[in-house]
Amino acid sequence: MIFIILDGKKTAETLMNKIANDVAALSDTITLALIMVGKNPASQVYVRNKIKACNEVGIQVKEFFLDEKLPQKELMKIIADCNSDSSIHGILVQLPLPNHLDEDAIINAIDPLKDVDGLTIINQGKLMNGLDAIVPATPKGIITLLQKYFVDIAGKNAVVVGRSKLVGKPVALLLLQKNATVTIAHSKTANLRDVTKRADILVVAVGKPLFISADMVKKDAVVVDVGINKVEGKIVGDVDYVEVKEITSYITPVPKGVGPMTIASLLENILICYKKQLATQETA
Repeated sequence: MIFIILDGKKTAETLMNKIANDVAALSDTITLALIMVGKNPASQVYVRNKIKACNEVGIQVKEFFLDEKLPQKELMKIIADCNSDSSIHGILVQLPLPNHLDEDAIINAIDPLKDVDGLTIINQGKLMNGLDAIVPATPKGIITLLQKYFVDIAGKNAVVVGRSKLVGKPVALLLLQKNATVTIAHSKTANLRDVTKRADILVVAVGKPLFISADMVKKDAVVVDVGINKVEGKIVGDVDYVEVKEITSYITPVPKGVGPMTIASLLENILICYKKQLATQETA
C-alpha cells in the first residue's frame, strides 16, 4: 500500500524560514527568557535544540541555568523580573522541574502574554473556550502539519492516546475545533485496541516505545506519533512505524516528524507573544 510520510522536518524548515523573515523585518530585538532548573539530561538536549533554533531565526535567548536546589521563592522572583522586563517577550520554564518545586504555581506565575508554552491557566482556559490563546507548541505543530498535507479533519473520528496538559488535552481541543469527533484514551481505557481501531486520525502521546501495533490501527488511518524514546541506542516513537506504516494513508516518522514541528511552533509562539505585547502597549 502507498502511504504518505508527514514530513515534519521539511514543513518546519519552511515555517522557520518565514519566522526568520518576519523577525528580520522587525525594528525590535525579540528575546526569550529560557529557565532550566537542574541538569536533567533530556531537558539539556531539548534546551540546546531550542537555543539553536532561536539563533537560526534571529531570536535572542537570555539563559537562566539554575541550581537544582534553588528555592521556589528565588525562582518566582526570577519569573517576576522577566515579567516586568519589557525587553523580554517570552518566558519558557523547561519541564520537568525538581520535585521540591510547585510546577503549577511556577507556570502560572508567568505573564500569560509571555507564556510561549501556552501552559498557564489563562491560556489553557482560553483554548478550552475557543478564544485567542497561546497554544502549546506540540499540538499546534500537529495541526499545522496535518493542514500542510491537506488532511481532512472535519467529521473524522479522531482518537488521542494520552491526556497530558502539554499534548493530549490541547490536541484533542484543537481537533474538536476543527470539527473532528474526538475520543481521549489513556492508560485506564478499557479495550484500548477497539478504541484506536475506530480512529480515522490517531494521535499517540504515551511515552511508551512501540506501544501502538498494526492490529490497533484502522486501515487508511492518519497516524501522528508524538513519542520520542531511546531503545538500544535508537530513537523510536510510540508507534511501531515499520508495521503500522503499511496500513496507513499518512504517518509521521520518528525522528523528523512531530519534533521539528514542535520547535518551529515554539518559535512562532514567541513571535505571537511579542505581537500581543505590542498590541497591548499601543492600546494602553
